[in-house]
Amino acid sequence: MARRGRGLGIAALVVGLLGLMPAIGTFVYGRSAYGVGTQPSGSMAPMYKAGERIVWEQVDGSEVRRGDVVLFSAPDRYGAEGVHMQRVIGVGGDRVACCTLVGSQERVTVNGRPIKEPYVSGGDADGGHGQYDVKVPQGRLFLLGDHRADAMDSRFFAKDHGGTVPVDAVRGRMTDNRTILVLLGSALLLGAVLFLTGIGLGIGFLAVRRRKAPPVSPAPWPTQPVQV
Repeated sequence: MARRGRGLGIAALVVGLLGLMPAIGTFVYGRSAYGVGTQPSGSMAPMYKAGERIVWEQVDGSEVRRGDVVLFSAPDRYGAEGVHMQRVIGVGGDRVACCTLVGSQERVTVNGRPIKEPYVSGGDADGGHGQYDVKVPQGRLFLLGDHRADAMDSRFFAKDHGGTVPVDAVRGRMTDNRTILVLLGSALLLGAVLFLTGIGLGIGFLAVRRRKAPPVSPAPWPTQPVQV
C-alpha cells in the first residue's frame, strides 16, 4: 500500500510539472510575440472589414517592408491612445506620389514606378483626395488605408514630415498565417490536460495515504486447564 501511494505521488508530481511548464511557456511566448483584437473601422476594407477579428505579430518597426499592414500608435494625430491599422507604401528614402494614369486606372507611384494594389477598395488609388508627392525621411514610413475614400492616413498630415510616421511608432504587423496560433493553442491545451491529470493523480495519492488498514484482532492468550 505504501509503495502504491508513493508511486501515485511521484506520478502526480511528474505529470503536473510536464503540463505546467509548457503551458506557462506557451502562454508567455504567445503574449509576447502575438496579439489579437478587432478592426474598429472600415479604412482597410475589403481585406480587413470593420468588426473583424485580427491577429498580428509584434515586430520592430525596422522589420516592416512595403506592402506590410502594420499597427501603429499616433496619439498626437488621432487624439486618442490605442493603435491604428494602415499599409506601408513607402519606407525611408522612397518618393511616393499620386497619381499616374495606367490604362483606365490611376495608380500611386513609388520612386517613379506605378505600383499594383489589388487590395485597394474599388480599385480607387486616390480616394478623391488629390495629388501629393512625398519624399519619405529616413526612419519613417508613408502609410495609406486600403479604402482610400474612408481612411485618415498619411495624405491628411502633409505638414508633419509629409504625413509619415516614425518606425518606432509601429506596434505590430498583420499576419494571415494562423498555423503558429494553432500550434500555440494545441500546446497550451495539452499542457492544461497534463496539469489537470497531475491534479487527479495527486487527489488519488492523498486518498491512498488517508486510507487506514483494517484493524487486526489481537491473538487470544493461551488458557491453562484448571485442575480441581
